[in-house]
Amino acid sequence: MWSRYKYPIEYELEPMEIERGARWLTLKLKNTGMHPLKKLDIQLHSLDTDCLTVYGTSFGFGTGQYLEALEPNKETKLVFRVNANGSTDVYATIQGREDGDPFWWESGFTRIHVSDEKAYLESLLVLSNPYTTIGQTLSAEATVKGLRKASGLRLEFWVETPLRKE
Repeated sequence: MWSRYKYPIEYELEPMEIERGARWLTLKLKNTGMHPLKKLDIQLHSLDTDCLTVYGTSFGFGTGQYLEALEPNKETKLVFRVNANGSTDVYATIQGREDGDPFWWESGFTRIHVSDEKAYLESLLVLSNPYTTIGQTLSAEATVKGLRKASGLRLEFWVETPLRKE
């Protein structure tokens, strides 16, 4: 069963929950278009590389996969090695040729959960003017989404302040 579709590709990324550390993700692709897709450079990208870094098939050899052709109604599976420290969204891109013309495709976001996480920061909204004078306090609202029962959750913020010119 395919989970997502964006013409001309049906795609699925699994597993969607992994343990912390070096793991493997499998990207399934199916060409639902009428033309063969050729010379495909397939990349998996992380929205937060501190939480999840993509290494491709083996460490040190790039982050992508190459596929000579994906014929109509054919499917393929590609594996990507990742290093997971926290949950984040990932997406795939494909660059190649379709019927002789340049082809570019980008999937939607898929959330990959790291199983030992208890919560994640879903949103952060600055309530005061974000361009406040240096040294003034900003008011912010954070939405933290709990993933499982836990106690002792601590929320910390780190802020990089502008450099002062002397």
